[in-house]
Amino acid sequence: MPDLPAIKSAADLKNLPQEQLPELAEKIRETLIKTLAETGGHLGPNLGVVELSIALHHVFNTPEDKFVWDVAHQAYVHKMLTGRWDRIHTIRQYEGLNGFALRSESEHDCYGAGHAGTAVSAALGFAVGRDLKGSDEHVVCVAGDAAFTCGVTFEALNNVAAQTKKFILVLNDNEWSIDRNVGAIAKYFNHIATHPAYASLHQTAAGLLEKIGGKTIRRLAGKVEESAKGLFLTTSSQPSPTTSVIFEEFGFRYYGPIDGHDIPLLIKTFEFLKTQNEPVILHIITEKGRGYKPALEDPGKFHGLGKYHIETGETPSTGTPTYSAIYARNVTDFAKVDEKIVAITGAMPGGTGLSVFKREIPERYYDVGIAEEHAALFACGLAAQGLKPFLTIYSTFMQRAYDMIIHDMAIQNLPVRLCMDRGGLSGDDGPTHHGLFDIGYLRPVPNLVHMQPKDEDEFVDMLWTMANYDKGPIAIRYPRGSGTGAKLKDKPVLMEIGKAEVVEPNGEVALVGLGSMFEMAEETRDLLAKQGITAALINPRWIKPLDGAVLERFAKQCKVICTFEDHVLRNGFGCGVIEHLNDAGLKTPVVRIGWPDEFIEHGNVPALRKKHGLTAEAAVQKILAALK
Repeated sequence: MPDLPAIKSAADLKNLPQEQLPELAEKIRETLIKTLAETGGHLGPNLGVVELSIALHHVFNTPEDKFVWDVAHQAYVHKMLTGRWDRIHTIRQYEGLNGFALRSESEHDCYGAGHAGTAVSAALGFAVGRDLKGSDEHVVCVAGDAAFTCGVTFEALNNVAAQTKKFILVLNDNEWSIDRNVGAIAKYFNHIATHPAYASLHQTAAGLLEKIGGKTIRRLAGKVEESAKGLFLTTSSQPSPTTSVIFEEFGFRYYGPIDGHDIPLLIKTFEFLKTQNEPVILHIITEKGRGYKPALEDPGKFHGLGKYHIETGETPSTGTPTYSAIYARNVTDFAKVDEKIVAITGAMPGGTGLSVFKREIPERYYDVGIAEEHAALFACGLAAQGLKPFLTIYSTFMQRAYDMIIHDMAIQNLPVRLCMDRGGLSGDDGPTHHGLFDIGYLRPVPNLVHMQPKDEDEFVDMLWTMANYDKGPIAIRYPRGSGTGAKLKDKPVLMEIGKAEVVEPNGEVALVGLGSMFEMAEETRDLLAKQGITAALINPRWIKPLDGAVLERFAKQCKVICTFEDHVLRNGFGCGVIEHLNDAGLKTPVVRIGWPDEFIEHGNVPALRKKHGLTAEAAVQKILAALK
């Protein structure tokens, strides 16, 4: 057994005899399983790329050579092999390692990510930059099969062969993104991997490489390509002689599929591929969650999760339903009564809770893969047909569909329901996943209604209101995790659009707490009371349209208004309040509590709120300063 803790760099890995590399792989898996049981994280994807990561670092030399990881949630092993093994226990923890590749964290992380589909384009940029500079480093792009459900990946594929020659693309095929992959591309990859010719090739590939030593190697894909021709472009069960493997049409030389857990085979293949002077794609077959039975049995759950029990894979329950679970349960129940309701998600049935809709009303459930732009346009078409689409996408991923929200939904005034999970700080996942910008990007859009509930009961009322709203696009943002534990009414009620809730009408200060920040407004009221300052309390509910009458009333009544939002302050909810009061000719000071004008790091929410001044104590100090 190698002295694994001594592996402080890829150079240490290169010094290990190849026969010890499988033992290294098992030690890495053991470390990942034990570590992530305490920290949470993307266990399944990383267990699946252990051998691939070892082989890449054995053959190539970072940081000179560039590894560009799509999404980069599968870069934990890469981190362990590039000087961060002793800090892997800090993964996703406050002031610890980031859960994705991060340029500021290590010179070995040449490109950061967090969303799918970015890697091929970025890697092409690295390759063309290398060519322009006249250097000779290798660029290796690692993308899962789910990345090929993203339109931007195909935009990049369309350009690679025209713009560079030396380019290595690894297709890590495990049939899963966050959930099982869907659509024609997934079927195409499955046809290749399950074709009888693959089994034959798998048996002979290692011997072939050994025999010819990579000098005069013919394409590994030879047998598979000939027998798999037509799989993508024909619906017939018989291969067509008139079409070819799709990657060849894009100008790539295709190799594979090969076993992505066979380290000697991977090493020999990469040693050959680095000699090629044309774009190449290596198709490897891997198991998501390999080496840990619970992850193999439930790949969706173990794609990314919190703490778990190693023996069983069970995760602790808070006992309080999450907003995602409440959302899915209620929209599913609404759809059982209203046949016009349809649910759309982008590869996120588990994360959004829509697995229940999928299970109970499969004929009106649509998973379009990681294709948010298409999802938004698809929803527009459904809405134009008189249906009621609930488009369920994380706030951070809805950013990708912004043009469609303006150009297709709002201009045409189509009643698409935008349901934005993870609205607000997403904690452990970091800046790529924080939902801190949706108020800013939706607030300027005409015809669009936007809201956020203070608790679960109000949340269901808002969903019911959305289901019955047909005047144009309507959006709701709600946080990750559980809420306040508020009891739900037997039946939801329709809410008046643009009408705030005045919880406490009297005070010399007005506290306006949006959504999940309403609790902080309550805490601030209690702290102010200890100093003899009374405070009115308002639950605004509506981001757009604002309840202008209530805001003007309290601006005239109070000395200071303080807004609270789980969003960046720039162009946020508080800005909307300031703009409205200014237009009304009111000069009452407005103090704002929210996130600063910077990308917020990862970590637990209380620690980050304290660091950046999103606390009741900080609010009191700002209010006192304004009162003076």
